[in-house]
Formats: sequence, structure tokens, C-alpha cells
Amino acid sequence: MSDETPDRHLVETRLDSKDVFSGNLLHVRRDSVLLPDGARATREYIVHPGAVMIIPRLADGRLLMERQYRYPLERVFVEFPAGKIDPDEDPLVAAQRELTEETGYTAARWTRLASMHPVISYSTERIDMFIADDLTHVGTQLDEGEFIETFGATLADALGWLDRGEITDAKTMLGLLLLARHAAGTP
Repeated sequence: MSDETPDRHLVETRLDSKDVFSGNLLHVRRDSVLLPDGARATREYIVHPGAVMIIPRLADGRLLMERQYRYPLERVFVEFPAGKIDPDEDPLVAAQRELTEETGYTAARWTRLASMHPVISYSTERIDMFIADDLTHVGTQLDEGEFIETFGATLADALGWLDRGEITDAKTMLGLLLLARHAAGTP
């Protein structure tokens, strides 16, 4: 949406911005803003470089998924391969790189599925999602300190895990639902 939309009366205007924390991946900012009614407020948020998620489909139709320990929540999650976009990197190039690094596969055919903003209330993160088909195994190239287990699953099995609350990763949940719609021919 542009500023010329009927929603202009909802827009907040940045008055000042300060770096609160700058790390290897995340940066925290604190902005002073002017609210639509003229009042002032503070907004704190995480600046994220963006990420990609890949839904790899094996030749037999199964989905290639991962099990990975996620430190902030202290547990192993079932999810699709994903990773951050490097500076000035095209999202498709990032998806191709991450697929090979995490799963050891390359794909001959790529389909852009969607983009999502997983936490719009406190982060700039955008995740671009792709479907990867016609896979060829070339060998895993995990980053140092990265431990991932890959496995194949049917769409029906993965949707069952979603229904039972066994898959709770937002990007994987949305990817599964979009893939199910895509498979059903629903626009």
C-alpha cells in the first residue's frame, strides 16, 4: 500500500530512531513516532535481514523436512529447510544455497509460493517461500555448529502433525497449508 491509500489516517511517522543493540543476526531499534492523533509513542523492534523457506519435494512426492533443535525454545522442531538472506542476496539464490547446505540437495525447478511477515508487531522479518522440485542429492554442507536431521514425509502425515499441534513453527505451518491449497488446485 502506498501513502496515498485511504489508510493514511492510520500511519505513524518516525521522529527519531536509535540503535539499542546490534548483533550478528538481529538489530534492535527504538523509534519515537508521531501517532495519527498527534500524540507521541515509542516503538521497539527487531531489524531482520530477511529469510527464505524451501518446501523440497522428493521424486516419490514426499516432502523433505528437518528436525532441528531451536535454542530459544529448548526443543527440537519439525520444519522445512530455511535460512537468512545474506546482504544483497536474491531470495531465490538464498533458497538454492540453503537447500544444498541443509539437505544436500539441489533442485532443477523452483516455484515461488508466497512471502510472509511472521511477527509484524516487533520485527521487519520477511520470509520468502519456494517449492523445490526435481531434486538431485549432492551432499550436505551444513554450516559450522549446525545439526540437522532430514527425513521424508507425506503431505498427509505433515498435515496430521499440524492438526495435532506437533508442528508449531509458523513458516512451516503456513507452507503446509499453502502447499495443500496448491495441490488441491485452489487459487
